[in-house]
Amino acid sequence: MKKKFLKYFIMCTAVIFFMSSVASASSYDIPVWSSQNNKLNEAYDDNAPISSNNILENSMVNTFNTDSREVNADVTNSETLDSSDAVTNNPLNLTCGGAILIEQNSGKVLYDYNMHEKLRPASVTKVMTILLIMEALDSGRISLTDKVPCSQRASSMGGSQIWLDTTEELTVDEMIKAICVVSANDCTVAMAEYLEGSEEAFVEKMNEKAKELGMNDTTFKNCHGIDEDGHITSAYDIAIMSRELLKNHPQITNYTTIYMDSLRGGKSELVNTNKLVRNYEGCTGLKTGSTSLALFNLSASATRNGLSLIAVVMRGETSSKRFEEARKLLDYGFTNYEYKELGKAEDVVGIANIEKGIEGEVEAVLSSDAGVVIKKAKNNNISQNIEIFNNISAPITKGQKVGELTFLLDNEIIDKVDLVSNKDVDKYSLGTMMKKIYESWFTILRKS
Repeated sequence: MKKKFLKYFIMCTAVIFFMSSVASASSYDIPVWSSQNNKLNEAYDDNAPISSNNILENSMVNTFNTDSREVNADVTNSETLDSSDAVTNNPLNLTCGGAILIEQNSGKVLYDYNMHEKLRPASVTKVMTILLIMEALDSGRISLTDKVPCSQRASSMGGSQIWLDTTEELTVDEMIKAICVVSANDCTVAMAEYLEGSEEAFVEKMNEKAKELGMNDTTFKNCHGIDEDGHITSAYDIAIMSRELLKNHPQITNYTTIYMDSLRGGKSELVNTNKLVRNYEGCTGLKTGSTSLALFNLSASATRNGLSLIAVVMRGETSSKRFEEARKLLDYGFTNYEYKELGKAEDVVGIANIEKGIEGEVEAVLSSDAGVVIKKAKNNNISQNIEIFNNISAPITKGQKVGELTFLLDNEIIDKVDLVSNKDVDKYSLGTMMKKIYESWFTILRKS
């Protein structure tokens, strides 16, 4: 046993000195990953949603001599919707004050009719209120079972309501249901006060969130949407906050798809103000609003065959007209477009070689889901370009950008996704090398 121990000790010590000398070298000749690597191509093809044209055979794989500091540079994500290909000549002959149709996942604008016109939102305001409530739930600040009191101010709101009384408390779950289904102003104010202490403080949070999302047409004066001078937004901005709510808090559809329900042990009946929930296939919500000054507004969402759309109609002439025009927009989207899934987060795309690391390579994986909305009959013309950086030096952290994957339709870029490292890689040093060697050494000894 002692002889075997001595043998392993000498062997490991020799390896340590050898690897230390290698680690001290100033540079390495790094092989470039290419699309000819059959093992990698096969692994990716198993996960690739697009296969009709065998896209990987036509992919270009590039490498860049990129300083690691550039690879680590922070990237600011913009929430601005892509309206570069939007229809703007109003072929649907909409008569409302402003409207927009977007694809929910990509944020692509498909139809623009006065989408930046600043108008009164009425109760569609509550999309932002609901968004902040859902964020508070996700963060753990509140729970669905919390009991929410009703102030005198909340009980006296008027308009759409469930007639809250100052002596009663409802759970957060019940409050959300009342806000989503019957647009209850009293519950909206009660929740605002519960979260921030006062409606005024809550409205400040609403405006902060609007600014964060890039809602540049919006100024909130209250949390419920009752007419107030200066309380304005646009169809574009409503689409932004509707998308944020549906994408990041999909559980909200458990409430927004309710057509009929009740509260207070069945004593208070709720019927959804959004009639599309009952009679439009795939409807997932979202919020109605109307006042004498704002006229009739609607943010309508629906999903069919993986394509999720959001249609916003502002200042409709009548209640029925807003639903009719929202239908037109949604029908237009489902008739002419489809959503093509291009990849899933953590799909392996290639290998990035690492210099001066205790491991020589990492898998380059998709940082997020990839997909695009495209016109029907064009889904066979998609290709992709894989770019993996060269000269990346350790240390590397999991999630660090190591390349980009670009998707093209008819040679025009339609989507771009970062490729990131699937693991950490420490830099070679005598300490890390000895740790790795001794870990292997003790493993061998345990087996001997």
